[in-house]
Amino acid sequence: MFFRRETAVALTFESRLDGLKKLGFTTDGLGAGRVRVVRNGCAAVIEDTPKSGPSVAERAGVWDGKAIATLVDGGFQKFLQTADGKRRPALAADLRAIHAFQEDLREGLGLTSLYNESLGTVSNSYLYDRVKDRDRGVPKRAWE
Repeated sequence: MFFRRETAVALTFESRLDGLKKLGFTTDGLGAGRVRVVRNGCAAVIEDTPKSGPSVAERAGVWDGKAIATLVDGGFQKFLQTADGKRRPALAADLRAIHAFQEDLREGLGLTSLYNESLGTVSNSYLYDRVKDRDRGVPKRAWE
């Protein structure tokens, strides 16, 4: 009778958000179960999925007060790009801040931390010069 295991407590989305607030994150509701999470100049959008719990809807990036500048890998350098197309080179301090933000966000939400993502900052998209127009269907070949 006294050897019973404690039952696991299912955390709600709101209780996870409260845990993030204790870690120093600020939250802004965006509607439809989506929340923007901001800390130390970095931001991400998380959403509540009924079956699998919280998930990251928009990866972490630098928050400029209006939009999240996402990380783009240009092959030779990483850039921060906003939705309106403004682009600037990513500094080492930016990469460190984004990496620390992502790690703390995963820990605060109780998400699995993957080995390859824990090694360094992962870009949102990869745009190398040698694969120009790769994502737009069949690229024009040099002999055509």
